[in-house]
Amino acid sequence: MKDDKLLQHDPLSEADLILRDDFYGRAAEPAPRASKARPTHYKVICISIYTRDLEELEAKVHELKRRGWTKANKSHLIRLALAQLDLDKLPTPRQ
Repeated sequence: MKDDKLLQHDPLSEADLILRDDFYGRAAEPAPRASKARPTHYKVICISIYTRDLEELEAKVHELKRRGWTKANKSHLIRLALAQLDLDKLPTPRQ
């Protein structure tokens, strides 16, 4: 092939740049995040719970709301239950 028939510049060599800027839109500069102090009086956790137990928990929350506890939620109900739990009254587990 003659050199005059070859492309001097391969237009696909910058495909990622073309897609990023023209097709997907130019990336905006990320907004600086304000460094707010995170609350220390609680933590978000993840627990496993059987679906039947979760249904019962949600039913009890619904009943509390029906009775006027408008701010009741699952976390609130669990805190109430923990406050009433007396470990000394629990039976000894069978090993």
